[in-house]
Amino acid sequence: MLTMENADKALKEYYLEAVSAQLNDGISPFFAAIEKNADNVYGKDVKMAVVRGTCGNVVAGAEDGDLPAPYKNRYLSISVPLKNLYGTIEISDKAMRASRDSAGAFVNLVNAEMEGLVASAKQNFQRMLFGNGSGEMCKIVSDITDYEYKVDRVADYFVGMTVDVVPLNAASANDSYGLVITAVNRKTPSVTFSKVVTDVIANGKMYPHGSKDNELTGLGAIFDSASLYGYNKVSEPYFAPYKVDAAKSLTEEKLCEVMDSLEENFNSKVNMLICSFKTRRKIAALISESRRVVNTMDVNAGVGTVSVNGVPVYADKYCPDDRIMFVNTDDFSLNQLCDWEWLEDEDGKILKQIPGKAAYGATLVKYAELICKKPCGQGMLYNL
Repeated sequence: MLTMENADKALKEYYLEAVSAQLNDGISPFFAAIEKNADNVYGKDVKMAVVRGTCGNVVAGAEDGDLPAPYKNRYLSISVPLKNLYGTIEISDKAMRASRDSAGAFVNLVNAEMEGLVASAKQNFQRMLFGNGSGEMCKIVSDITDYEYKVDRVADYFVGMTVDVVPLNAASANDSYGLVITAVNRKTPSVTFSKVVTDVIANGKMYPHGSKDNELTGLGAIFDSASLYGYNKVSEPYFAPYKVDAAKSLTEEKLCEVMDSLEENFNSKVNMLICSFKTRRKIAALISESRRVVNTMDVNAGVGTVSVNGVPVYADKYCPDDRIMFVNTDDFSLNQLCDWEWLEDEDGKILKQIPGKAAYGATLVKYAELICKKPCGQGMLYNL
């Protein structure tokens, strides 16, 4: 007979390992390529020392000359708090009772919840990798009806999401938090909420519910923000990536120029180009003029790819159309306090009744932050 005790045991001993494996694989080629470790986690923070500039410890000298003075490395300290990442499942009390005498029914029930959790987690993790940490999904341009609002960009995955819309005057927000998106219109573009919003949200910004300024420090922060890890990019250029304006003209020469400049000036060997699907088609068209084969299969990533000078070009749906990112994945790491684990109460229980509801919930948690130890070794070709 199914009990809360053996249900907890199944989640902990069977589902945790399987779900963790799925959440760590298949998110994106970029995520698959970066290192995941707990080496630089101290308490609630990630702390890392990086060397600023080329070390001069090795020099040439005369046979009878003085030995060189010791060279001191110029260290910069990165210290940022870990981000809190959660994934939840909910099982109604009715469903639990209905599957009490059938282990197979319980397995099917939990499998369905886990599949939804994994799909949602993968999508949100992939999106965060390209964000700036703020969680901003889009800007509200104007209202169309009491339910529908014109936005500056939209995607099909918005449907079903619970979001917070923060007005220009955030202090005036009363009912614009916890909104459910019921429909999107990509032509307008617009989003439709499940209820009338009385707050004035025109010119406001939309975020996943509860995620504002709490997401991973993704590629958007590395390439677009004025500061990174507490350093101003102008005063400390080590944290400023190499950026080239394409002037609305994409050529193979410009692609090679960015890669060559990164290696010549920053001793950084690019091993991955990331762009949108639309931009990858443009790159493939460029290469096809001089090469017969442009589409190959990357055995390690398991996805089709195009290459430039032997460097794979991967498409990601969350990468904007107006840029190509040139990265050395060896410079990135996902620093985590732990891998995905179930949140347990004082008694070690995973499934807990949701207050005020005839349902039980369980929460997966991961404390992590994405770190680039050499931002100046990354590049971007923009304004395509």
